[in-house]
Amino acid sequence: MDLDHARAVAVTAAEAAGELLVSGTRGALGARPKGGSGDVVTELDLASEKLLLEHILTAFPEHSVIAEESGLLGAADGEWTWLIDPLDGTNNVVIGLPAYVVGLALCRSGRPMLGVVHDPVSAQTWSAIRGRGAITSSGVRLAPPHNPSPHGPLLAWTQGYSVSRGDATVRAIKYALELSARRMLQLWAPLLAWAMLARGDIDGIVGYRAEAVDLPAGALLAREAGIEIRALDGGPFEEGIDGTPDDRSFVATHPSAMPGLLEVLRESGAVSRT
Repeated sequence: MDLDHARAVAVTAAEAAGELLVSGTRGALGARPKGGSGDVVTELDLASEKLLLEHILTAFPEHSVIAEESGLLGAADGEWTWLIDPLDGTNNVVIGLPAYVVGLALCRSGRPMLGVVHDPVSAQTWSAIRGRGAITSSGVRLAPPHNPSPHGPLLAWTQGYSVSRGDATVRAIKYALELSARRMLQLWAPLLAWAMLARGDIDGIVGYRAEAVDLPAGALLAREAGIEIRALDGGPFEEGIDGTPDDRSFVATHPSAMPGLLEVLRESGAVSRT
């Protein structure tokens, strides 16, 4: 498998989808409810996904795909599987907030080997190949510095759609994080948060039962930029597509900041319940 070729295809597809999204956000969105958690889907999500599927399946017809709106296309146990998030940040777009990205990952036997995140608003793209680092669209390597603030870290929070509003673990963890952090962002666009972390714009991300489609691309991008990712109890974390929602709870930050952030989570008293 030529991962450089796969990256080129994915970047081209993501940037084409980005152009479609930028144009589409100027008109009516055609939003409708999705599921029972208050989420929405728009005609833009569907159009972007259709474009991405055409690019990927034309280049790699033998690969499987798991897409945000279409679900699984191809064999469930295929060696190579693409994950497609055609519009990460739909809720932002619906309220007129220009904070959204396009994400793709290519996994081998469930393990991400390639991740691409494209921001249509800034027209920037970031990508990573496992073991070969993370780069910008111009080829500059991502390597965020660790510049701790005396006022605490700038963190992002993400959680899966299945997490209930009354979840006691979420309340305990978020309360502890808000006390220790300078700011805690809830962007409604996890892939955007991962890109910000890989660039060094924020200091960390804490995720609770994160969604499977957008996690691998972002986590691979951050890890290849030098970010450390652990389970909430400090154990190892794998950003693959297998496992249960509980396997997708994590803390991600610069290695030098990891001990302090894990201590905050332990002090919350909630980690043992995750």
